Amino acid sequence: MTRKQETGFTLMETMVSLVVLLVVSAIVMGGMNQMMQTQGTIANRTEMHTSVRGATELMEQEIGQAGKVSLQPGAPAGGWLMTTQIIPPLPDAPFTANAVQFSGGLTTLFDNEQLLVDTGTNQETITITCPVPGTCTNTWTAGPFYNSHAANVPISTPGAFAMGVVPPVTANAAIGYPGFPNGSTATTLKLFGDINGDGNMLYVEYSCVQGTPAAPGFLYRNQMAFDASAKPGVAPSMAVLTSLGTNPNDPNGNVVPCFTYQVQTVGICPGALGALTPSAITSLQCMYVTDVAVTLTEQTQNADPQTHQIQSETKALLNVAPRNVFDAYLLARQDYKNRVQPMPLKTFNLLP
Repeated sequence: MTRKQETGFTLMETMVSLVVLLVVSAIVMGGMNQMMQTQGTIANRTEMHTSVRGATELMEQEIGQAGKVSLQPGAPAGGWLMTTQIIPPLPDAPFTANAVQFSGGLTTLFDNEQLLVDTGTNQETITITCPVPGTCTNTWTAGPFYNSHAANVPISTPGAFAMGVVPPVTANAAIGYPGFPNGSTATTLKLFGDINGDGNMLYVEYSCVQGTPAAPGFLYRNQMAFDASAKPGVAPSMAVLTSLGTNPNDPNGNVVPCFTYQVQTVGICPGALGALTPSAITSLQCMYVTDVAVTLTEQTQNADPQTHQIQSETKALLNVAPRNVFDAYLLARQDYKNRVQPMPLKTFNLLP
C-alpha cells in the first residue's frame, strides 16, 4: 500500500497533460494575439481620427473668424487716437485733410482703411489714404470729414473685410476678378483678418497636397502677419496633417476637391482693389465667400494589423461660414459701403 501511494504519473498521463496544457496555451495565446491586433487597429484609427478632427476644428475656427478687422493690441491707456484737430472750412461740406496723424506706435493702418472717429453726435466714418501706397505709418490723408473733431479723439475699425476669405479666380468677365489670378483654389485656402481674436491680424494659407498610401500627402498651414514683407516658404514644421490621402470621388464620379466655395456677388469692391488690378475691375461686382466646404481624407500611418492595409477616413465640413465676411456681405447688400473694408495692399502682395 505504501509503495503504491508513492508512485507518480505514468508516461501516458504526463503526455495527455502536456497536450491539454499546450492546447489551452494555444487558445490563450491566440486570444491575446487577436486582442493585440484589435488594439492596434483601434489605436491606428483613433490616432487618424484625432488628427483629422483636430485639423478640421482648427480650420472651422479660423474660417469662421476670417475677415475680422482690428487695430493692433498694445494701445495706450486712452486707446488709439486721432491726434490731429479737424475743423472743416465749411459747415456740412465734405472735407479731406492732409497730414492727419494717429497715435504713435500704431503701425498696422492700411491704405483705404475705414476708421470710426470720435464719439457721440460727432462720430463719423472716414477713409485714410496714402499718397504713395505702402509708405505711410502714422500720417495719412483722411476724409471726408463733415464734423469738427478735437485733438486726441478715439478711433476704431468698423465692419469687416469683404475678401476675408480670398475669393477663387473666375473666368466669368461679368462678375469676380478675371485679372485676380492668385485667389483661393481647390487645393489652397487663403484667408486673413484677426484670426485669433487677439487684435493681431494675420494672413493664413492652407495648402492641401493629396497623396497615396505609398506616398502620403500633407496639409500645410502657413501663417504670417497680414502686412508681412514676404511670405515664408512651406516647411515640414507647418504640416497640420502628415498622412493625407486622396479624396474619393462623388457618386457621379467627379473628383472631390479639398476646398470648395460658395460665392455671392454684390456692389463694387471697396478701396484699393481698383488700384491693385486692371482698371476695368472697378466696374465689376465684388465677390464674397459666404461658405467654405472642406473635405480631407486622412490615412493611418501604419498598416492595419489585421488586414495589413492602410486605413483611411474622410472628414467633410460642408458649410463653414466666415461670419465676418457674411456680415460684410449683408452690409453691402444694404448699401452700407462704409462698413466694408478693402484688402490691404500688403496682404494682396502675399497672395502669389
